[in-house]
Formats: sequence, structure tokens, C-alpha cells
Amino acid sequence: MADSRTAFLTAATSFVDQVARIPADALTGPGLGEWDLRALVGHTSRSLVTVETYLDQPATEVVVPTAAGYYLAIADAVAAGGAEIVERGRQAGLALGDEPATYVAELADRVREKLAGHDAAYVLTTIAGSMRLEEYLRTRTFELVVHGLDIGRASGMAPAFAQEALVDAATLAAEVAARTERGPELLLAVTGRGTLPQGFSVV
Repeated sequence: MADSRTAFLTAATSFVDQVARIPADALTGPGLGEWDLRALVGHTSRSLVTVETYLDQPATEVVVPTAAGYYLAIADAVAAGGAEIVERGRQAGLALGDEPATYVAELADRVREKLAGHDAAYVLTTIAGSMRLEEYLRTRTFELVVHGLDIGRASGMAPAFAQEALVDAATLAAEVAARTERGPELLLAVTGRGTLPQGFSVV
């Protein structure tokens, strides 16, 4: 598997390219759940915003050692904070402004430049607790890939993710499933020995 920085940066590039292809008049159409497409794109852009922000929040010790552990740590908060998540997505959508493609392209450029000054072992503060940069980036790749697929379904503009990003995202999904006792269900389904129940999710 490629290093997490490479996977993240390729996913970010794919996201930027995808947003550039979305017609402006499609942004008011359906996105995901209670979000219109603008809010969905805005929420996805937060995968870049948080990296830019958290790089300025160093920590001295690792509390959450793995990307899978990140999702386990925030599971209860996500379940209880649905309305807040929806509103943050809407606000992030508004932040895209009149030229969403320009906004996300400039954001991705800033993040790429800022990342260059930090090595993989750098420890930063996240909402789940302090993590090594290399593991936090895996969570951001996962979000970019999954929501990029959501955007593709909503807009008809399919993402073109590199293999590195897809492998990293799928691997992380399997890791979370295994650590929440849903690994057997997932393995049986992906090897043609069963089907996943309706609503099955690792996040």
C-alpha cells in the first residue's frame, strides 16, 4: 500500500478535478440526505480544511494510534450529533462561495504546501484525540473517497481516484469493520458467500 500522504494527495487532486466538472446550476440539486450538492461538496472539502487547521495544533503524545481507532473514538459523537453535522455541512457549502472549483483548488494547494513541512510522525490534535499525521491522513483519504463517490452519484460526475487512494480507503473500511466485530460479515460478502444486511456501515 502506498504511504498515506501519497494516497491523500492523489485523492485531493481527484476531488478538485471532480468539483471543477460540476455545473454551477447542479449545486442546488440533491446531494446526500438533508444536504444539497453544495453542502455535500462543502462537507467533503472539510477533509482538506481540517488538515490545514490541525497541522497548527501540535501534540506531545499519541492518544489515538490508528486511523481505525479514530472512527471508533468518534462513533458516539457522530451518532448523537447528526443535526450539528448537517449544519456544519451547510455552512461549509456556503463557504465555497460563488466559485467552488476555485475555492477547493486553492485549498488543496495550500494543504499540499503545508504538508511538505511536516513528516509522517508529526503528532497533531484532532477531534478524536492526538494522532500521528500519517494515520490522520488515512481518515481524510477515506472521507474524500467515500464522499467523492457520493458526489458522483448525485452529480453524474464520477470521481477518478487513483488506485492508491481506493486501496487505502477500502483497507481502512475493513479495519474498522474487523475492530467492531463486523469483519466476518464483510469477508463473507466480498467473497461471494453472503450479502451485507441493509444499512450495514462501518462509520
